[in-house]
Amino acid sequence: MNMEGAARTATLRTAPVIEVSRLEKLFVTVRNERIHALHDISLAVCEREFVTIVGPSGCGKSTLLKLIAGLLPASAGRIAVGGTVVAAPRTDIGIVFQNPILLPWRTVMENVLLPAEVQGRPMAAARSRARELLAMVGLSEFENKYPMELSGGMQQRAAISRALVCDPAILLMDEPFGALDAMTREQMNLDLQRIWRESGKTVVLITHSIPEAVFLGDRVIVMSPRPGRIVRVIDVPMPRPRSLDLMGEPLFGRLTGDIRKLLYGQGAADSAPGGGIS
Repeated sequence: MNMEGAARTATLRTAPVIEVSRLEKLFVTVRNERIHALHDISLAVCEREFVTIVGPSGCGKSTLLKLIAGLLPASAGRIAVGGTVVAAPRTDIGIVFQNPILLPWRTVMENVLLPAEVQGRPMAAARSRARELLAMVGLSEFENKYPMELSGGMQQRAAISRALVCDPAILLMDEPFGALDAMTREQMNLDLQRIWRESGKTVVLITHSIPEAVFLGDRVIVMSPRPGRIVRVIDVPMPRPRSLDLMGEPLFGRLTGDIRKLLYGQGAADSAPGGGIS
């Protein structure tokens, strides 16, 4: 094991920064029908860890992320972040969705600064932080451009910068690359790995791509069809930083194959077959 791998192993032995215990979520429709979205979810995520989540469509992956973020109330169970029970949206959590949701009338810089404005942060410091982030994601020359002038990948880089501008401890990502073409998606996976290593954040990422989950994650959480529950947690003991060549390694193939069997065994996998990120 290299030094970074040893350091990560030590990190994963620390107290968790996210704790989910016996979580349940039920929705009631306008017709008074009860939908059981999540059942008995328990997991822990440690500081600086990168955890990925895969599962069938409709299994509650996005709901779980919204519950951790405090955007939805739990029906039962407990969620704590940094030892504090989550009861409302938190400023120490950044969120990136599949759609970048950039305001078209604001420049890249103005979009990145939006959370700082909403939270009433000192704008001089926020602007300095935004410039650092835009440099980190390769958008320094585009801070005065508008979203329509950017490619899809560049828009997602701007969205990631916006999520990080208030320096949250945790970054939650809900299928952030699902709308991108295959080549751009592979590059964004490399970029995200670098951004995560440089920023030192704790990341939880939802994806429908099994190869993407294995490539990015320290651990992969596999979920069942609704009501979503955790079927298995799979460690990814592969060195970092990871290159795309890693996808040709036997261990990578075995891990993606094991996850695919779990999902297809449930008769509900919707991840793309094959070894490439999709």
